[in-house]
Amino acid sequence: MSKLLAGEELEKRCRDLGVDTTGEPRTQSVSGNRPRASDFELQRRLMEAERSARENKLWVVALVSAVASVVAAVAAWVAVAVGK
Repeated sequence: MSKLLAGEELEKRCRDLGVDTTGEPRTQSVSGNRPRASDFELQRRLMEAERSARENKLWVVALVSAVASVVAAVAAWVAVAVGK
């Protein structure tokens, strides 16, 4: 397991993945500016974003595998039909 990021390095990685780095909406100030979220919250958001990216990649692999299985089944069916 990799080391958890903190500080500026954590904030930069969050921005690279498009993760919101601001605090919760309920902590808004009167001016409308939201403070930066805590490191703990950013780490949680970052882990969730990375997990989502991995799941998307695995979904594509599963889809390609399913298509390959269908193609193999059709090829086997054709081979049996032609062999008769």
